[in-house]
Amino acid sequence: MLRLGALDQSPVRSGGTPADAIRETLDLARAADRLGYHRYWLAEHHSTPALAGPSPEVLIPQVAAMTSGIRVGSGGVMLQHYSPLKVAESFRVLETLYPGRIDLGIGRAPGSDQITARALAGPGGLGVDDFVDKVADVLGFLHGDLPAEHPFGGVLAMPTGPTAPEVWLLGSSDQSAILAAHFGVGFSFAHFINADGGAEVTRAYAQAFKPSAAMAEPHASVAVFVVCAPTEEEAVRLAQSRDLFIVRLYTGRSGRYPTVAEAEAYEYSPREWAIVEHARRRRVVGTPAQCRERLEALAAEYGVDELVVVTITESWATRVRSYELLAGAFGLKPRG
Repeated sequence: MLRLGALDQSPVRSGGTPADAIRETLDLARAADRLGYHRYWLAEHHSTPALAGPSPEVLIPQVAAMTSGIRVGSGGVMLQHYSPLKVAESFRVLETLYPGRIDLGIGRAPGSDQITARALAGPGGLGVDDFVDKVADVLGFLHGDLPAEHPFGGVLAMPTGPTAPEVWLLGSSDQSAILAAHFGVGFSFAHFINADGGAEVTRAYAQAFKPSAAMAEPHASVAVFVVCAPTEEEAVRLAQSRDLFIVRLYTGRSGRYPTVAEAEAYEYSPREWAIVEHARRRRVVGTPAQCRERLEALAAEYGVDELVVVTITESWATRVRSYELLAGAFGLKPRG
């Protein structure tokens, strides 16, 4: 049986507010825990009007405190912006508060436009070129095993303890997969961002994986955009909001997550419609039975036993219903 997780981007809907989006994140986390989902990951985006979550490390303890069995983590922390020591310290605190439940997902994308990325980086620069070193340092700080000759070899990431967060590298190309295999950590491919070559990249990760103290064997997942509804017609209708959101995103127009009515009324140019058609290759939309069949086929193609589901629709009711229907289709065991 496949494991299912949820990736929450804290969407801000047309007519809603960022505060509404954050409250919904907490509500959805409670629902995912109750339904039996395995993980709940919180995304990091900056200066994006449609997505209200810039600080997963702030939301994670809120989510963990109001849930019981679900793993909670970042999907992910954009490490290029931050000090490895500070990231390790934050997640060591979280692991101390919620031992055995915390995931540190690390991404290398900016999670923003370039101006915002520069504002996040400050005078020290963007830190893209030293990403590999930053990953190595985060792992060293988390496990307290930096080499003695390392410039920071005597520095402790407090609070120390017997366990550490589970580390994953997230990506939509082969670069993070190569690093994840090298460092012996988990890898999650963002199929909802890029559907091209993902299966080959993920299988190559598993083949190249080097066991580490943190992870003895490869663990991989695929993150997929899903809309599940009682009928295929309704699922397809609801997914139209995503079409317009993607077009706006790719053409540099900011705004809230659109309604279906807005998407239906919008007149797409030929170039914009090409964007829509290409993006639709990265989604799974349909009834519970159709979604299960397509997701199982995708997991088999990638060679994984875990899927991370991204679902955004025009209302809270249709969004949580999608997660409920999917949980039922996969026979997830509810938590009490």
